[in-house]
Amino acid sequence: MTFDGNAVRSVDRAAALLLALGESHGEAGVTELARRLGLHKSTASRLLATLEKRGLVEQDEESGKYRLGLVVIRLAEQAERTLDLRSLAMPELDRLARLTRETTGLGVLDGERLLTVAQADGPNLVAMGDWTGRFAPVHSVAAGKVLLAAMPEREIMKMVRRGLDHCTDRTITQLEPLLEELARVRRRGYATSFGEYDASLNGIAAPVYDARGNVAAALDVWGPSFRITPARVPEIARLARQAAAAVTVRLGGTAA
Repeated sequence: MTFDGNAVRSVDRAAALLLALGESHGEAGVTELARRLGLHKSTASRLLATLEKRGLVEQDEESGKYRLGLVVIRLAEQAERTLDLRSLAMPELDRLARLTRETTGLGVLDGERLLTVAQADGPNLVAMGDWTGRFAPVHSVAAGKVLLAAMPEREIMKMVRRGLDHCTDRTITQLEPLLEELARVRRRGYATSFGEYDASLNGIAAPVYDARGNVAAALDVWGPSFRITPARVPEIARLARQAAAAVTVRLGGTAA
């Protein structure tokens, strides 16, 4: 299929109309859009009618103004899902691993478990193994707590009622202590897990936000308890939050 110059120009104008509507933060009329783009009103009206047939724009019956249609919203959601979170995060994970000399990772929620989707290893001689593609109970690790802290309280209550795995004697499995811990996570902007999944492992994690401001993932630093000590928490938490903020920006979000 080939397009002549007129067809290409029409596509360009239609795209410009969609972008202009997106920048309107709501609705806009034909006259306003035509003036903004330097189009004849009849041209803008014809293009908008075509876009409306495809579901890309909608017209309000009362005001006659146009807004972006549901098809655009679905396309935006699909584009967001297809973003390769791992490739966006790896440069920051590598950098954080060098700075902390510890293992770093990126985790997402998979049901009621934490799934590690990316990992970078620090230069320490004691390796932690590759956790990419592996799961951990979401309530017992720092990255999981970050994701839990963004969930509605009613969902957390349901999880507790179903029963939480008691991984070590430090694992938080009761509702009130868990809610208090998650409140601390939200207040501080990071989570810690000291011997709660494995008695010999400690971790610190920070949230990664998507373009809508939702927590999309958690970026963590973890390692043996003799290396990640309470004294290192302020430094590692600061570096983890900086790295998570950089990934947030790569996702189109706004760093806190």
